[in-house]
Amino acid sequence: MKTEKGFHCVEFKHEAQMQIYKEIKDMTPEQEIEYFRRRAETGVLGKLWGKLHGESIAGERRSSTGLSSHHQPHSA
Repeated sequence: MKTEKGFHCVEFKHEAQMQIYKEIKDMTPEQEIEYFRRRAETGVLGKLWGKLHGESIAGERRSSTGLSSHHQPHSA
C-alpha cells in the first residue's frame, strides 16, 4: 500500500527553479553570475562559501579571479 506524501520534492524543485528563472530571464550573463554569487554569499551557507573562497568573515576583497590573493591556484 502506497502512502500519500505531504512534501513533493520534485514539485518543490520545479517551483524553485521557475522562481529563479523569472528573476534572471532578462539578465546578461555577467548579471546572472553576480546574481548567483550574491545568493551563494548571503544564503544559509554564506559563511562556508566565504571560507571556501578565501574570504574572511569581515568580507576580504577577492581578486578578479574570484579568489583572494593568498588562495590563487598554483600553476602546474
